[in-house]
Amino acid sequence: MARRRFRARLPVAAAAAVAVMSTMAVTAPAATGAAAAEPGPDKPTIRYTEYGIPHIIASNWEDLGTGYGYAAAKDNICTLADTYLMVNAQRSRHLGPNGKASPGKDQNTTTNLNSDLYFQRIKDNGVVERLIGLPAPNGPEPEVKEAIRGYVQGYNRYLSETGVNNITDPACRGAAWVRPITELDVYRHAHAEIIMGSADALLDGLVNATPPGASAAPPPASSPEKAGKAANTANAAKTAKKIRDAMAASHRQSMGSNALAVGSQGVSGGTSMLLANPHFPWQGKNRMWQSHLTIPGKVNVSGASLLGLPAVNIGYNDNVAWSHTVATVAPFGLFDVQVDPLNPTKYLVDGEWEQMTSQQVAVDVRNADGSIGKVTRTLWSTRYGPITTSIQGIPLPWVVSAHAVRDVNMDNLRAMNTWFRLDQAKDVHDVVNTLETTQGVPFFNTVASDRKGNTLYADIQATPNITDEHAKSCLTMTGQLLFNPGLRPSNVPPVSIFDGKRSECDWPNDPNAVAPGLLDPHKQPRLIRSDFVGNANDSAWLANPEQPLSFPQVMGDAATPRSLRTQELILTAQNRINGTDGLPGKGFTPETMGKLLFADNSRAADLTLNATVTACQSVPFGLVLVDGNLVNVSEACPILAAWKDHNYTADSRGSWLFANFWVRLQGGQSIEKLPWRVAFDPKDPVHTPNSLDSGNSAVRDALARAVHALRKAGIPLNAPLSDIQKVTRGSEQIPIHGSIGELGVLNVITPGQVDGKLDIVFGSSFIQQVRFTTDGPPQAYSVMAYSQSANPNSPHYADQTKLFSAGQWVTERFTEEQIAASPALQTKVLN
Repeated sequence: MARRRFRARLPVAAAAAVAVMSTMAVTAPAATGAAAAEPGPDKPTIRYTEYGIPHIIASNWEDLGTGYGYAAAKDNICTLADTYLMVNAQRSRHLGPNGKASPGKDQNTTTNLNSDLYFQRIKDNGVVERLIGLPAPNGPEPEVKEAIRGYVQGYNRYLSETGVNNITDPACRGAAWVRPITELDVYRHAHAEIIMGSADALLDGLVNATPPGASAAPPPASSPEKAGKAANTANAAKTAKKIRDAMAASHRQSMGSNALAVGSQGVSGGTSMLLANPHFPWQGKNRMWQSHLTIPGKVNVSGASLLGLPAVNIGYNDNVAWSHTVATVAPFGLFDVQVDPLNPTKYLVDGEWEQMTSQQVAVDVRNADGSIGKVTRTLWSTRYGPITTSIQGIPLPWVVSAHAVRDVNMDNLRAMNTWFRLDQAKDVHDVVNTLETTQGVPFFNTVASDRKGNTLYADIQATPNITDEHAKSCLTMTGQLLFNPGLRPSNVPPVSIFDGKRSECDWPNDPNAVAPGLLDPHKQPRLIRSDFVGNANDSAWLANPEQPLSFPQVMGDAATPRSLRTQELILTAQNRINGTDGLPGKGFTPETMGKLLFADNSRAADLTLNATVTACQSVPFGLVLVDGNLVNVSEACPILAAWKDHNYTADSRGSWLFANFWVRLQGGQSIEKLPWRVAFDPKDPVHTPNSLDSGNSAVRDALARAVHALRKAGIPLNAPLSDIQKVTRGSEQIPIHGSIGELGVLNVITPGQVDGKLDIVFGSSFIQQVRFTTDGPPQAYSVMAYSQSANPNSPHYADQTKLFSAGQWVTERFTEEQIAASPALQTKVLN
C-alpha cells in the first residue's frame, strides 16, 4: 500500500485569518457565556465577515428569523423563489409542463407537470396546514413559529427593497413567479425537504397511477400467489433485481456525507473534534447556506442549513458540534393489495373488498401559445396510502394487484423542532434526548462531539415501525428479496413490500414513539465513546469497529461489506489516533484533519492499483479486443505505475484514468462482487475484501474500455485532474480536487452534465471542522465548496470555490470579539 503524501497547507483562508487564529487564546473570553448574558440589539442585525458569512444577532426568535430571511434572500433570491414555485405546484404555469424539476435529493429529475401534480395533491389534502395546527412535538414549537414568521418578514423586506425588476441575478430578474411569500410557503418548503427521501423513488409513479380497464374475465379461482408458484418466484426475483439495480444506481448519484467525531482519546490540544462533510447538490434547492445565529442567553450557533430553513442543520454551538449523514433506512414502504379484476379500484383486506378513494388533482399549465390551460388527473388511494405504478422508474403494474405507499415522513414537520433543539444542545446526551423526543430527523444519521470529550453516533430518526418479527410475517416474495440482508446489495436500503390483504401487516403504533407508525426510538442504534465514531452512508454497524452495533433490519445491514469510503474513514481515524499515517505526532488537530480530508486519497487505489498495473503489463502485446475495438493499453501501464500517492489532488496524473477504469470494473455492482482473491470476512470488515485478481479478464477489459473512452474523448491518459474536473463560474473554470465515492475518496466530487457541459453535479458542499478545548470558544474552520451565493453577479459566487480548489479553509469567527476584529466587517441593521 502506498504511503500518503501530504501537502503542508495551513487550514486558513488568508493572512488576516492566521493572525486572528494566533491571537484567539489571548483575546477570546474563557467562554462565550459572558457575552451571551448581555441583551441582544433592539433590531435584527447582520454582521458580514470574510466571504460574506452573516452573523445574525437579535433579541428574540422572530427578529432572528427576520435577519436570516433577509440575508438568505440577498444571496439566493432566485433559488428560493424557484423553490416556492415548486412547493406551490406552479412550475407548469410559469415554466411550461415539460421543463425539468428536481424535488428529490438526487440528480434525477422529473417533469414540471409531474412535480406540480405531486405537490398539488399535498396542497389539496391540507397536509401541511394540519401539521402546523398540531401541538408540539408533532406540530412546530413556539420558537419555530416565531422564527418562520420573522423569516417571511425578512425575505419579503429584501424583495420589496430590491424590486423584482432590479434583482441582479439573471435567473429570475423580472420574473412573474418571484413574489412575496407567506409562512405557509416556508412550511411547505420544510415539508418538501423532509419528504424528499421518498419523492426520489416514487413521485412519477404516484402521479401516473391509473387503473387498468375493467376485465370481463371472472375473478381467479385461487389467490395469485397460489397460481403458479415457480412463475411467481421468477417474476418476483426479476422485479426485485430491477428495483435493486435502480436503487443502487440512484444511491450512487444521490446525496451522501461523511462525518467523523473524535473524542478526548483522539484529539491533540483539545477535548474533542468534529468533521462535517455533507455531499449535497451544487445547484438548485438543496444547496446549503452558512450563517451564525445568536440570541444572547438563548442560542449561539454557527453552521449551515438547507437554504431557506431558518435554523442551523449542521454546525456547532458553545458546547456541541454535530453533523448528519444520509442513512440506510428507506423512509417509505409498499403494500401489495389484491384488486378486483372486474373493478380494479376495489382491493381485498381481511377477506372484504374495500373501495379505493379517488381524488381529482388539477394544475395550471402554460400552453405553447402562452395561454393557460389546465391538466387534471384522477389519483387513487387506499387505507395504507396512495397508489404508485413505479418505484425508481421500475414499473409496478396495476393488474392483479396494486402497490400502495406509506411514507413515514408525510406527517413529519417535527424535523424543524429537532434542529432548533440541536442548535441549543448542551452535550451529546442532550442530542440523544432531542432525537428521541422529536423523532424528526427524516433520513439521516447524527454524529456529534461535545466539550466534555464525548462522541456520539445515533441513527435515531423517523423510521417505519417494522420489527424483524413483523417483517418476517408480512413481507411478500418480492419484498423479501428487497428487504432481507444477503438478498440485496448492502448499499441498497431495505425496502419493504407487505401483504396488504392483511390489516395486521400495516405498521403498528408503538406507545414509545412520538407519532403513529414510528419505530420505538429506544430500539434505534446509538453509541457514545471517547475515541471516535463516524459514518459514510453505510449502516450503523461499524460506527466504531471496536463496538459493532445491532439494530432492526429496517435500519440496514450488519456483518456485510462496508463501502470503500467507510473503510477510508475508519482507517483515517485509527491511523491518526495511533500516529501511523505518516504525519507527525498522534491525535487530530485542525491542521491534520484538513490535510487528511484534502489529501483526497483513494482506498480503491490503495487496494488495487498494483494489481491493475500488473494486469496491464501482462497483456500480450498490450492489445485487448473490446466491443470490436482493438485497444493498445501499453501506454497506460507506466502512467498508472507512476501514480504512487493514490491521491485525487488537482495535479495528480493517472487518477482520471484510474477512475474511468474503476467505474467500468465495478459496473454498478456492490464492492464484494469484484474479482477479489480474499473475500469479505465479517471478522475483518475494514480490510476485506482485498487482493484484486490481476489475472481476471474483467480487470483487463475494464482497463481497455477506460483507455478507449479517454482516447475517444481526446483526453490524454496522463492528463492532470485539473485539466478535466472543473466547475464553471461565469467565464472562469475552476479546477476541483476530489473524486467519486466509489473510489473510497472522502472528499466526494461527482462530475456530470450541467447545461450540456461537464461540470460538478454534487459532492462536498459545506465542510466544517470544530475543535473544543476545556475552556475558551470553539475553534472552527470551514469552506463552502460552491460559495454562499448562486447569483453570478454576487461577490460571493466563486470566492470560497477558489479557496476549496486550493485546499484552503476559512477560519470562522464565533465570539463578538472575533467578529468585531474582521477587516471585512459590514453591518446591516434592519430598522
